[in-house]
Amino acid sequence: MSSTPHDPFYSSPFGPFYRRHTPYMVQPEYRIYEMNKRLQSRTEDSDNLWWDAFATEFFEDDATLTLSFCLEDGPKRYTIGRTLIPRYFSTVFEGGVTDLYYILKHSKESYHNSSITVDCDQCAMVTQHGKPMFTKVCTEGRLILEFTFDDLMRIKTWHFTIRQYRELVPRSILAMHAQDPQVLDQLSKNITRMGLTNFTLNYLRLCVILEPMQELMSRHKTYNLSPQDCLKTCLFQKWQRMVAPPAEPTRQPTTKRRKRKNSTSSTSNSGAGNTANSTGSKKKAPAANLSLSSQGLGAIPNCSLNPGRDGDLCHSTAVTPSGQFKEKH
Repeated sequence: MSSTPHDPFYSSPFGPFYRRHTPYMVQPEYRIYEMNKRLQSRTEDSDNLWWDAFATEFFEDDATLTLSFCLEDGPKRYTIGRTLIPRYFSTVFEGGVTDLYYILKHSKESYHNSSITVDCDQCAMVTQHGKPMFTKVCTEGRLILEFTFDDLMRIKTWHFTIRQYRELVPRSILAMHAQDPQVLDQLSKNITRMGLTNFTLNYLRLCVILEPMQELMSRHKTYNLSPQDCLKTCLFQKWQRMVAPPAEPTRQPTTKRRKRKNSTSSTSNSGAGNTANSTGSKKKAPAANLSLSSQGLGAIPNCSLNPGRDGDLCHSTAVTPSGQFKEKH
């Protein structure tokens, strides 16, 4: 009796390690493999539309990308949003890189209700440089990815912490220029800083300015407003959020059971209650009469985006008992 593929003891003719690819609903590392293949298909003619399509395929609309590393002047941490991610990957190739791919070793996966987290403590970002000289750079660190648990399985958060890097130069190039001390001195210098090119580092520094301006840019693109009007609208809305009182949590009314009482006790209690209510109303009356009008002034907030005489953003207008307006700063 011949064995069939449905037989648990069936042996595949392609060897014991031949398995059908499991869908990346349960294998998120396969998405990194697909991203490496997409980066390899890049050409010199790839424009901004190609990079936008790349980011749309592998990153969520609200995705964030974070890079942490340490330079000569101290530790650095840069976080960029979804609109700046395509440009980040393009700057890697603009700095002389011809190939880019990621290698994940011994990664750990954790499944949640709506996301999948991949934690790889031995991640390597490998870049092949064609200029200024032929060099292979291996940037090692820890990569933490959060995927959405759906059919697309796109990246929601990307956090790469760089620990060390190595720049590898082929021996053949060293042998060719063994008699030229100037070339050897140039080959001994690093072409990257913590595995990142100067193009990428300058772009990350620029993102510190561009990231807070995303709200202004999106408002200008959506409503076709001038930059001054966009700034005024954003400032006014921010001021409204600052002065708005915090929302109080709604409390559910507690229902109490009534207790039966005798007629005599109810009559006495009602009389006592009326007396207490009358005294309570007398006590509350002075507090209710304490208003701004009794003090002779009524403050009306008047917010203006143009600063006052003292440089304040907001001022108030006071109303005197005679009905005249008096400006207060």
